[in-house]
Amino acid sequence: MLLSQGIKDFVRYMKLIDRSKQTITGYEKELNYFDDFLSVKHNCPMYIEDITLQDLEDYLLDQKKRKISTASRSRSVYILRSFYNYCTKKDLAEKNLAALIEPVKVKQKEREFLTEEEFENLAAAIKHPTIKTVVQTLFYTGGRISEITDLKLEEVDLENRVVHIIEGKGGKDRDIPISDKLHSLLKNYLENIREAESDRFFALERTGKVSPTYVNRLINEAVDEIGLEKEVSAHVLRHSFGTNLLEKGASVVSIQKLLGHASLAVTTRYLHQDMSKLSDAVNLL
Repeated sequence: MLLSQGIKDFVRYMKLIDRSKQTITGYEKELNYFDDFLSVKHNCPMYIEDITLQDLEDYLLDQKKRKISTASRSRSVYILRSFYNYCTKKDLAEKNLAALIEPVKVKQKEREFLTEEEFENLAAAIKHPTIKTVVQTLFYTGGRISEITDLKLEEVDLENRVVHIIEGKGGKDRDIPISDKLHSLLKNYLENIREAESDRFFALERTGKVSPTYVNRLINEAVDEIGLEKEVSAHVLRHSFGTNLLEKGASVVSIQKLLGHASLAVTTRYLHQDMSKLSDAVNLL
């Protein structure tokens, strides 16, 4: 079977077993990159049964040469293993070649985060009122950019002060309480800013929705305008939510539930603690 057809069948299978939209999109994109690489390497469309371990290693080596991050390369290995696991079950491949590849060691680095003051300066520099409200919602909920931009009107319950995240990462639902500060911002957005006819909560008049790429672009423009020497994205606002809550005394378990993490190990990677805070902690004993 052609690799391109195998990828389509795998995507259909993932939909059948209710993998999240984000997972399906990410897997499909990565596997299509793999298909494109092999088509160029061999100058012809590839059949699954003709792919060798050397092909997989060359693909990952190419990623390394292009300075793709270790985290992304590690994810590529995971996706290839998942795809080959499917292929072996369906007798499309004799064995899981990707399982023979050594895992990529991911370099852990301290994650950027914004203090409340830095965030307020950033938000003030964003002139587009709808995008500013999206950015404020990211900071005050810890939601993923796709979760916030995909919100439907009925999923934001201002009366009961809760945001319903439907089918977040891993296909899981969760509820995030709306703080007093965010409640007033969202109420103002609905009453004075929102104009588009759309089922999306955040919607631009021209498109009826908000693009994550556009949000990140305006964030970067605001960072440049205020001269903030940090790399900031929508995802950094998610880190900032967790870190600021931790510093104000919230438990890691509570933060884990709000962020929608499956394990505490993942949550702790999102939380920044500087050395002075750590010194204070050990001196409690």
